[in-house]
Amino acid sequence: MAKKSKENSSETGKTKNEKELAKKAEKESTDSKEIEEKKKKLLEKVEKLKKKIETPSTEELKEKVKKKKKTDRLLPLEEYVKSGIYIGTRAVTPDMRPFVYRRRADGLAIFNTDLIDEKLKEGIEFLSKFDAKDVIVVCKREAGWKAVEKFSELTGIRAFTKKYPAGILTNTTLPDFFENELTIIVDSWLDKNALNDTLKVHKKVLMICDTNNFAKGADCVIIGNNKSPRSLGLIFYLLTKGYLKAKGKDTSKVPELDWWMSEN
Repeated sequence: MAKKSKENSSETGKTKNEKELAKKAEKESTDSKEIEEKKKKLLEKVEKLKKKIETPSTEELKEKVKKKKKTDRLLPLEEYVKSGIYIGTRAVTPDMRPFVYRRRADGLAIFNTDLIDEKLKEGIEFLSKFDAKDVIVVCKREAGWKAVEKFSELTGIRAFTKKYPAGILTNTTLPDFFENELTIIVDSWLDKNALNDTLKVHKKVLMICDTNNFAKGADCVIIGNNKSPRSLGLIFYLLTKGYLKAKGKDTSKVPELDWWMSEN
């Protein structure tokens, strides 16, 4: 009896911890101004440090640099660093823990950039299996509106920014009801209505996950900072170029990366 009581107590404690983590994780998505300020300051520090870094002074170091340049990254490491895509939040869910390689002194978790690159490749490949008419992208966060709208314009994929009309994927009586095959979710906390609707009708989900997101319901996950215009700009720049290329379409009209990462 005593043993059963201990097990019940342990389960209750675990449930309580999970609820507390979920509450903290959601708060970081719904009220992300403080964290964004910290991330901006960190990126400013990175820029200053980059100016102080000396070029490799030995043949061995030069060789290492050459090898890194020969890798098949979608973008050079410097672009990932510049965008801040690797900077997570203080909360780290069990789903995202495998992708985090360290935590800063201020508590912010840091994604592994190699894994960011790999997950972006997987995301592009997954998205490319679908026709534009069968895909929607949902982004309630203002930081992503510019990139998402340009992505929509260039690919023909329907976008819902600012507000997602709940029920348009599930309620056949609505005048604007339609069926899709894939929903791109920018942040599962803010875009939970679209996520829930998609799961109700058993369609596929491509989800962008920060360290504070749970990946439940996702068929494919892109990891990275989903709260910053620079980071989301980089993600949608790569998705746009990758999708158009996979579909054999012209990519010359895709703006340069600097446009996607600018905040105005």
